[in-house]
Amino acid sequence: MKPASSDIFSISSASRFNELALAVFHWQAGANPVYKKYIDSLGIRPEAVESTEGIPFMPVEFFKSFEVVSGTKNPDATVFTSSGTTGMVTSRHIVNDISLYEDSFRKGFELFYGNIEDYAIFALLPSYLEREGSSLIYMVNDLLKRSHNEYSRFYLHDHAELLSALRRRESALKLPGNSGKKNLLLGVTYALLDLIESEPLQLENTIIMETGGMKGKRREMVREELHETLCKGFGVNAIHSEYGMTELLSQGYSKGNGIFNCPPWMQVLIRDTNDPFSFLPNGRTGGINVIDLANINSCSFIATQDLGKKYPDNSFEVLGRFDNSDIRGCNLLVQ
Repeated sequence: MKPASSDIFSISSASRFNELALAVFHWQAGANPVYKKYIDSLGIRPEAVESTEGIPFMPVEFFKSFEVVSGTKNPDATVFTSSGTTGMVTSRHIVNDISLYEDSFRKGFELFYGNIEDYAIFALLPSYLEREGSSLIYMVNDLLKRSHNEYSRFYLHDHAELLSALRRRESALKLPGNSGKKNLLLGVTYALLDLIESEPLQLENTIIMETGGMKGKRREMVREELHETLCKGFGVNAIHSEYGMTELLSQGYSKGNGIFNCPPWMQVLIRDTNDPFSFLPNGRTGGINVIDLANINSCSFIATQDLGKKYPDNSFEVLGRFDNSDIRGCNLLVQ
């Protein structure tokens, strides 16, 4: 039986997560033709899987070649596509019920950052705005509207206007009555670097969140170098990050030092790079597998092409990508 979305977004314990993850797996193993064929090819009997460690994780590349849908495809489904250079095969995530994505990113943002109406959101995402089908643009556009703030909007290439708006908003936040209010500058990495090269800032009430990726505009930088440069250029103590991708409906967030945490309906496991069906203990580097229960209508068990490590508190770190992977998505900082 298909678990209800209300159950997914009300998870409050590890045992409940594991229970629902197994329920989602057993449903998708029969309802998703692509995933079912993959499970069959491995010789795995779904009814014999009794723990999350026994669940097979579908390679993320399948989204490039197949329509990954659990249940009946909605003819009015939203289709998100990944970025890519000319000639590159991109991923397509068919989202049967867009309200699941909206619930996931809205609840996830509130969990990590509080009420969206407390923020003015400055979105600097030129590479994403200049193409169609970006799940990140869909999310940010919704958050912009729900912030109900005159400063909340997309700033494409007009750095002078963005800088002026940031200064005005920073000044306004110093006035009585604005306690608890914040700015959020959300930007693709290379655009944030371009911004501080035009003029360094000293921001007191602004969170800087990078979504990763140079998009071929600049050389790749290790996280420590990048965050040090951004901290200095914006005059802040930490750089926040978002971990997400076209194939997932949930995001992890980092509030500094590149350490990410997941919402309760999302979890990361680290697989052995030499044995993709074995998992590594905390602190060991391997491939990142993601359980995203919000993906109930596609596939909730994804073997990504990201490398990382997990810590005892279930936080995780992204360390780069497999060498033969396409450079795309969010937080693809090569170390």
